Amino acid sequence: MSTSLLAIDVGNTQTVIGLFEGEEKKASWRLGSVARRTPDELAILIEGLFRLSGFDLGIVGRVVISSVVPPLGPTLEEMANRYFGVTPLVVGPGTRTGISIKYDNPREVGADRIVNAVAGFKQFGGPLIIVDFGTAITFDAISPAGEYLGGAISPGFGVSLDALVERAARLPRIEPAAPTSIIGKNTVHSIQSGMYFGYKGLINGIVAQMRAELGEETKVVATGGQIFLFSEDENIFDHINPDLTLIGLRLISEQNP
Repeated sequence: MSTSLLAIDVGNTQTVIGLFEGEEKKASWRLGSVARRTPDELAILIEGLFRLSGFDLGIVGRVVISSVVPPLGPTLEEMANRYFGVTPLVVGPGTRTGISIKYDNPREVGADRIVNAVAGFKQFGGPLIIVDFGTAITFDAISPAGEYLGGAISPGFGVSLDALVERAARLPRIEPAAPTSIIGKNTVHSIQSGMYFGYKGLINGIVAQMRAELGEETKVVATGGQIFLFSEDENIFDHINPDLTLIGLRLISEQNP
């Protein structure tokens, strides 16, 4: 009997895929989020990742999907039906999550933010701030009772860097890095300094103001593909968990058998 769970989180830039056996994550992979991919192309990519990691597609008995890229949702549903023989659970309005959403219009909240809230509250309780480093940086506030209160959204590191390079002809594209000094001695280091310390100030500022509203006992957890830039800074986050979204998808799948 196929018992493994395939969890798929589609972000604007990257798609994260996790394979679970019970509560244990057996493997995870990242793909580019390409809206024009067909179900067959996605199946080929996933089958290749499985094979390289020593797994067979036949072990998958359930599939759960969250997506903020509308064209890829139906494509992944068709892929799951055709190649895994299962109807996937697609996280959206009406999905049982155990989280009460206090947004003015709950349908406006991205599925990934609710999935993170489910995992964050389960692991760390509340009050809680979840910072997700993706195409956008999202800051989500969770109450002591596990309610999703809302949050803040800012442009992600890569988005700002792309805009800077595009609009300033003489500035080079750089690799994101945490510089040792705020005073750059050349153009590359100056851009790295402005980006890193600018975002560090943004993150600290938003977290501090959210904590002032939620209470000083509020914990802060970080996740997302760009978290490596700030993972060494113990003064910002109480916990770092790159797999938070995948864990949330697993927990939601368990609530919707």
